[in-house]
Amino acid sequence: MTLLKTPVLPSLFTDKWMSDFFDNDRFFDADWLKRMQVVPAVNKKDFKINIENGVMTIFTETKEEKEEKEENFTRREFNYTSFTRSFNLPENVNPDKIDAKYENGILRVLIAKKVLTTEKPMKTIEVK
Repeated sequence: MTLLKTPVLPSLFTDKWMSDFFDNDRFFDADWLKRMQVVPAVNKKDFKINIENGVMTIFTETKEEKEEKEENFTRREFNYTSFTRSFNLPENVNPDKIDAKYENGILRVLIAKKVLTTEKPMKTIEVK
């Protein structure tokens, strides 16, 4: 019995490198393929940001409809994409001072902190 060591990636010098590459389970089980995320293309007006019970949710929905009319046929295409991402906010976040800006294709969410004090202020009680 002879053991042959196969390379991790297919060799470009063999005539069957395409079948070696795509027919191999290593290609489809690759870590880079698992890390890919699908993020829809959106514009500024498409973003919605909600804060409820200490959770900030950023979401978007886009709907697109195309219709092409020719003499013998009509072609209609519908496309719907949505994206949602939620974040737990820490206790020291001031929900009244959260601002969002969309510039150059980047959504920036600016979250202001509030000062948490462990000391309770002194309270004077009047004796009647």
